[in-house]
Amino acid sequence: MSAPGATTAALRVAGRAVAHCVTRPALAADHSPRPYLHPVTTLAGRAVTEVLPADHVHHLGVSVAVPDVAGHNFWGGRTFVRDRGPVALDNHGVQRHDGFKLCDPDGFVEELSWTAGGERLLAEHRTVAAVALTDTAWALDLTFSAVNVSGRDLSIGSPATNGRPGAAYGGFFWRAPKEASAPRVFGPGTDGSGTGSGADGSGTDGSGTDGEAAVHGVRADWVAMAGDGWTLVFAGATPATRRDPWFVRAAEYPGVGSSLAHGERLALPAGETLVRRVVTVVADGRLDREGAAALVHRAVAP
Repeated sequence: MSAPGATTAALRVAGRAVAHCVTRPALAADHSPRPYLHPVTTLAGRAVTEVLPADHVHHLGVSVAVPDVAGHNFWGGRTFVRDRGPVALDNHGVQRHDGFKLCDPDGFVEELSWTAGGERLLAEHRTVAAVALTDTAWALDLTFSAVNVSGRDLSIGSPATNGRPGAAYGGFFWRAPKEASAPRVFGPGTDGSGTGSGADGSGTDGSGTDGEAAVHGVRADWVAMAGDGWTLVFAGATPATRRDPWFVRAAEYPGVGSSLAHGERLALPAGETLVRRVVTVVADGRLDREGAAALVHRAVAP
């Protein structure tokens, strides 16, 4: 299933289309309409994104989605309210595609406005590129830079900061396709393939890097999700991005994202800029830890 909208950019690797950008999807207001990438595919053509799934109809392929920007919902669906739980509120925002500054087969630069309640809160500059890696893998390199243009101090929250433990989603988010079996999720080990630390900043010994419980809420150089004939490896490509714990779901639904507001709200003063960069390896086949680490090293070169 896909949402109707204007698809105005296709990304290609080695002449093959691997991603499409939907810039102005025709969606209900409570979906928090926003540009997204779908379908995104492996080089062999296997789809690794999903939109409007029955379990969470506001999930939109690859997007930047935040559930709480100064009380406005840019994620979609219900809003988690402290001491009340999930509540349907008329507080949804819209990310409006203002145009492309550059649009080439291997990438684009997009300008967006985040508006809610008749007010423009954020002006975003987004850069997306498709990078060839091997005959069976490529990388999606996404950077978003959002400036607080509201003229007042703002803050970013999550259901976790509003009272729901373990639900610190918000930021870059990738919804993968739901299959008959839950995907395997894992992180880096201690064999030189990367480092990881707990969400509280404590170090890990690398022994518990497999499974949703081991990687969810953890700060790590990368986290991988392997499904039926495909693997996605997500890597923070800047120090600030690597400080954000990963939000990982596998059993309930397959999705991986960053946590801009994990333990506390993230302040964004007037005129200040929030920048994050996530590089995602998209590979055919099921990679092991060594293979995932090697591709991440190649995709995120020092």
